[in-house]
Amino acid sequence: MRNKNVLSRVLGFIVLLAGLLNGNAQTGKQKPLEKSLLWEISGNGLTKPSYLYGTIHMICEEDAYLGDSLLSAIERTDRVYFEVDMDNLMEMIMAFKDFKMKNDTTLSDLLSKDDYEKVKEYMERKSSLFPFSKLETYKPMLVSSLLMESGAGCEKAVAMEQLILEEAKKNRKRIEGLETMSFQASIFDSIPYKLQAEQLVKYVKEEGSKSQADKQFGEMIDAYKSQDIEKLGEFINEDEGLGNYGDLLLYNRNRNWVQKLKSIMPEKSVTIAVGAGHLAGEKGVIKLLRKEGYTVKPVKYKMKMERVI
Repeated sequence: MRNKNVLSRVLGFIVLLAGLLNGNAQTGKQKPLEKSLLWEISGNGLTKPSYLYGTIHMICEEDAYLGDSLLSAIERTDRVYFEVDMDNLMEMIMAFKDFKMKNDTTLSDLLSKDDYEKVKEYMERKSSLFPFSKLETYKPMLVSSLLMESGAGCEKAVAMEQLILEEAKKNRKRIEGLETMSFQASIFDSIPYKLQAEQLVKYVKEEGSKSQADKQFGEMIDAYKSQDIEKLGEFINEDEGLGNYGDLLLYNRNRNWVQKLKSIMPEKSVTIAVGAGHLAGEKGVIKLLRKEGYTVKPVKYKMKMERVI
């Protein structure tokens, strides 16, 4: 089971990093979404409502709560959908090979000798999941995402998806994924490895001062705890290059998910748990569902005061 938890953490970190680097920018004067992490989907021929919840893929243990209204939604609906099937250990294992760079590329092929040594020393000192000899063969955005754990500012970080998964299994709900893990891993083949490696070097070099990614992470946690979906959507990469991949990392996936949900929700009521950054903005899941004719309204969501982990 330990390997399963490690794999799910890695997948969560990847998407968290994508959210930090390519958040949904709000443009124009569109009406902002109400503040809530939980949304009810009804209308457009649905006989039972479904629910959409915005997760954060890494949060300090003391802040990891499931609100009563989310617990109720999980209990009432037929299935629980995540971005990927969090309960499929075999799929996780099979997808792990897709995290490696193609053509036997390693970090040493992408960086100068000095930058490579800086990253190597940093990763050997910081990483406890995998040896550097393995990490240097993985796509650099994956390596960067592993470093994000230290940005949480706490001893133990928790994936909200893991808590929801446990609740779903407790209620004997079938677990599904909106996309496969191999697909998620393949996304990073469309972003130049060298660009990814340069972002990794930037992160490492900023360790002496609070890095921009760490600052953004702290602001993201604050926005999440205040249930400000639109604020979560404002985080956008200021560095040149990665900001050009918003369609690849977020918007195309949002559109694909909505089309899939259109075929799922008439047959089964579902609770959908995806990264909160996917909900915000004109290209976010909420407004895309509304454009398809669904009524999507916020549900009063109060985080539980007692610990659930």
